[in-house]
Amino acid sequence: MKAPTVAPRVSDFCFPALDTLIEVEAVDGAVVIRASRDTFSDARRKCFLRDLAAEGFISDEYHWRNSTRPGTDGRVQWRVAASCFQTGQEQAARTRRFMLRLLSAAVLVWLLMMAFLVVHAGG
Repeated sequence: MKAPTVAPRVSDFCFPALDTLIEVEAVDGAVVIRASRDTFSDARRKCFLRDLAAEGFISDEYHWRNSTRPGTDGRVQWRVAASCFQTGQEQAARTRRFMLRLLSAAVLVWLLMMAFLVVHAGG
């Protein structure tokens, strides 16, 4: 009989001031943190880990952990990979179709308002 596997808990965070996206994945007692850019200092990483633990995103044992650099602790891994956050071709095509429909509808509404204005202004 196979042991049940635990699905990873994944949380996404956005830091607009740093232009950075963060994805936190907690599974099997380990935490993998993927960042779109390397904008966090060691002190900020420690603070971020404490905040995650305090808010319940990761286990409380990380609340007072001192080591957050990659390779220093196998249970916390920081990875900088912008490719994880880039959209694929399918997402780009769907967004393009949505924007074309939105702009077409806006132009149609504008033309209807202009026609209404011309018809009622001449009367």
